[in-house]
Amino acid sequence: MISAQAWSDAQRLWEFQQMDHEPRPCSVGIGLGSHDLGVADVTANLYRRGMFPLIVFTGATSRTTRDRMPRGEAEHYRERALELGVPASAIFVEPKARNTGENVNFARELLAGRGIDVSSVLLVSKPYEERRAYATARRLWPEVEIVSASAPMTLSEYADSIGDPGLVLDMLVGAQQRLLIYPEQGFMIRQEVPDSVAAAYEHLCSEGFTSRLVPAN
Repeated sequence: MISAQAWSDAQRLWEFQQMDHEPRPCSVGIGLGSHDLGVADVTANLYRRGMFPLIVFTGATSRTTRDRMPRGEAEHYRERALELGVPASAIFVEPKARNTGENVNFARELLAGRGIDVSSVLLVSKPYEERRAYATARRLWPEVEIVSASAPMTLSEYADSIGDPGLVLDMLVGAQQRLLIYPEQGFMIRQEVPDSVAAAYEHLCSEGFTSRLVPAN
């Protein structure tokens, strides 16, 4: 059972991860690979709304996706977008990235290799990784404007959709840890973390939601 305090702490992290950007037309939409096909759904919806003319889906597989997405995260995203009416000609697949930094760098290289000029990116991620993805893209691709987007869901709705609330809390904690340690390693820009968010993170760590933490050094 997940305690009421843990849910409260997770809610604080969830809200902090939201960038609250208003979607606007951009040069390209980039869907960051993961276990969550909802990223492909959001990207396809934004395409249909005219927010960008091209999509890059980026992602290989990981321990959480190799069984459910054996052809690779980006390829499964492409298949989902095609089902939702996005034309194949509008989709590029980047199949090698295994982390957020590689998602950004490899997508950037793919677009440059095709001579596509990019001044702005609508970056689509899981809801609990908006801020992490934004901070990474700002560090690695500073010359373009980054607009963040994700599925408009509450924490409880998202946990229900995944079917494993403990895993969602683990991933929230992992995303928050990276915001704290990755700026020092040059992987993302530094962002101010409110004391209340830092305290919620520490409490969830003490409660054992640590399976997605990485070594600090």
